[in-house]
Amino acid sequence: MVKTALIVCGALAREVLALKVKHGWDADILGLPVLLHNEPERIPPAIKKRIQQAREEYERLIVVYGDCGTSGSLDRLLAQEGVQRVGGPHCYEMYAAGIFKALMEEQPGTFFLTDYLVGSFDHLVLEGLGIDRNPQLRDDYFKNYTRVVYLAQQDNPSFKERAQWAADSLGLPLEIRQTGYGLLEKRLIELVGE
Repeated sequence: MVKTALIVCGALAREVLALKVKHGWDADILGLPVLLHNEPERIPPAIKKRIQQAREEYERLIVVYGDCGTSGSLDRLLAQEGVQRVGGPHCYEMYAAGIFKALMEEQPGTFFLTDYLVGSFDHLVLEGLGIDRNPQLRDDYFKNYTRVVYLAQQDNPSFKERAQWAADSLGLPLEIRQTGYGLLEKRLIELVGE
């Protein structure tokens, strides 16, 4: 049996673990810090390092990341390394399962939430952007946004309440779309297999 590892974005780790259990995949999950998204140029070197470490133990590697702002440098690295990744520009497109483009065309000023971001909103957005210390920054950062769309993986009432709190924190209306795992699941099934 081929020993497989999924090198996973920290923002997708919980969902990938759930999919692993659901589909019975014999694969280990190796996570990377979600804060790499704050500096996308750091994503390819971090993934390269993780690939090099993982090759000592695993025969097959799959990267579970979108391009995530790397402007194609992640795909160039993976081509050099001979490693596949789940397709897509970012997790919002994966979860939105074919409606992301329409959502953006409808309102380009859309701020997206996922289950992960709902749970980490205060740390990643309010603290990470300094809004907790300098509330006036909220209007500077979010003045061109028109709504918050929560792409919900789970049908969880407490997550929906927290999403409403996050939208209220930004002074924006909330729209909830129950998406489940969307294209993330389909694309992983194609790469990992049933």
